[in-house]
Amino acid sequence: MIVGGVAQGLHLTVQALAGRLPQGRAAHDLDWFVDRIANPAPRPGRVRLAVEDPTSLRQLPLLRAAGADLVAVPVDEEGVDIGALAASGARVVLLTPAHQYPTGVVLAPCRRAELIEWAVATGATILEDDYDAEFRFDRDPVGCLQGLAPDRVILVGSVSKSLAPGLRLGWVAAPAEVAESVRQVRGELDLGSPVIEQHALADLIRTGDYDRQLRRMRREYRARRDALVRALAEHLPEITVHGVSAGLHLFAELPWNWDEFSAVETAQSCGLAVEPVTPMRHAQGPPAMVVGFARLPPHRADGVIRTLAEQLPR
Repeated sequence: MIVGGVAQGLHLTVQALAGRLPQGRAAHDLDWFVDRIANPAPRPGRVRLAVEDPTSLRQLPLLRAAGADLVAVPVDEEGVDIGALAASGARVVLLTPAHQYPTGVVLAPCRRAELIEWAVATGATILEDDYDAEFRFDRDPVGCLQGLAPDRVILVGSVSKSLAPGLRLGWVAAPAEVAESVRQVRGELDLGSPVIEQHALADLIRTGDYDRQLRRMRREYRARRDALVRALAEHLPEITVHGVSAGLHLFAELPWNWDEFSAVETAQSCGLAVEPVTPMRHAQGPPAMVVGFARLPPHRADGVIRTLAEQLPR
């Protein structure tokens, strides 16, 4: 299903899993519209949904509004804790396995196998947010979980990172019953996604221009990340960078005695795109910042971090 970005894809998918969307397949769209008048949609339901801890704050309100009761499951250096997930009572989990946001870790192969086993054994559903998997710099991109268990994994993705967020062009790859529910509700909501942009993307893929764009941006973003990491190591060795060489952000852990919010404010005043990690956590952890490097050219990284080191309150 083509949707208006990952946000809409997640919102509609969670509604389907919570029983808030129409079920079944109509013989014809007009038949379905007539049938909905005679048989209104069921009362809103709720679904217990696990999210990674820490996680992005931006998606939490839309998940709750879609019918999710959220429970936090910790993430370590190998990804989400499957034992804690199994103990949470959740039957849906939202993951960023290729490059966890914000910690930057990759879900380990053994954890992937345990996750699929848990989903199959319990009948649970995995929501896979494939938000920047194309940008792995040190090796080939990690394969999607959806390819391992397409009947248990719903994949959501978009071109926001690879082309432009303003396109609002995304997709949901889901089992037939979920995809049909999403398709039907799009008929009531906005009659579908813009077509011209879809044709343009299809042409980019067909001609190979999309692959060339990805290769070019991988080189550019790797240069920006490497320059930022080098500058931090030279001017702020107290900061520890975590996560694999990938994506458009890095996870910068600060010393325990530093004030996270003061550090973030200072970094923002220096022109860095940063966010504090504490609001993203359910469990306590060391002070840390998420640092975006997509808009920081390699030649500016050293100067910006040098200025940050001079201005940071210790």
